[in-house]
Amino acid sequence: MIIRKMRAPDLPTVTHIDELCFSQPWPPEAFDHEMDNNDARCWVAELNGSVIAALVLWRVLDEAHIATIAVHPDLRRQGVGKLLLENAMKAAYSEGARIFHLEVRTTNLAAQKLYQAFGYEIVGRRPKYYKDNGEDALLLTLDLNLPVTEPGKLDFLTEALHDSTRNPGQDR
Repeated sequence: MIIRKMRAPDLPTVTHIDELCFSQPWPPEAFDHEMDNNDARCWVAELNGSVIAALVLWRVLDEAHIATIAVHPDLRRQGVGKLLLENAMKAAYSEGARIFHLEVRTTNLAAQKLYQAFGYEIVGRRPKYYKDNGEDALLLTLDLNLPVTEPGKLDFLTEALHDSTRNPGQDR
């Protein structure tokens, strides 16, 4: 599996995966717009030549917001989301991001578990955030400016700055 930047030919597959994963998928033109957005970083996971997951991250100053992450339903719980998120966070960290944010449905326990494994903490709630059913979103944040409570948990980020064999943000 490789993680690489999203390209225009990926858009039909990325849109299809988004539609499979979410009751409120992004409009097809949204991904195209994000690829042109200088503050967005768009990634895909590819397996055997096929796109199987996508992630969009927005960068603002020292912050990064995970706007969306979707893994094809047939390939969930196989480490795809973890690898995609790790790559995106490494690239954002190498660009200066030190605070990471995202929203997640209160019922999406698998995603919450993934984010918490990266050190994200629940810092708030957005009532009725999801329009399809009025479900609340949990606001999760990972603030690297705060002391790390579990030594070694975030080594993958600091290693990204010292990895001389590859440049985070390039194809992997």
